[in-house]
Amino acid sequence: MKALESLDVYVLSEKLSDLIWNLFDRWDRKAQQTMGYQIIRAADSISANIAEGYGRYSFPDRKRFYIYARGSFEEVKSWLRKAKRRGLLSTEDIPSLQGITHELGPKLNAFIRKTRSQTRIKDDTHQ
Repeated sequence: MKALESLDVYVLSEKLSDLIWNLFDRWDRKAQQTMGYQIIRAADSISANIAEGYGRYSFPDRKRFYIYARGSFEEVKSWLRKAKRRGLLSTEDIPSLQGITHELGPKLNAFIRKTRSQTRIKDDTHQ
């Protein structure tokens, strides 16, 4: 099994989390208090759930945590759309955020699909 830190999906999720962490410092108190802490928690949750799933023994357990990561990813995208509409993101921030989210989404879906197929293979061998 590959090291967690070498998985593209994990590396991208950490990159997104760190980028959002740094953006937070530029926001005013109102933005930090209302949406800032929530987007940080959601962004950190993506990589945390990938890590937790990766450490689980069974494929169904792994898949469940990867699906949680996907939910947190969708939450982050929602917060980023709000941040953009509310003028919290600079024109320099947007391309890097879009680049990571456009790459992370498909990789996360593929990661879940791969785990799902491993679950089916394991289930088929026990019948």
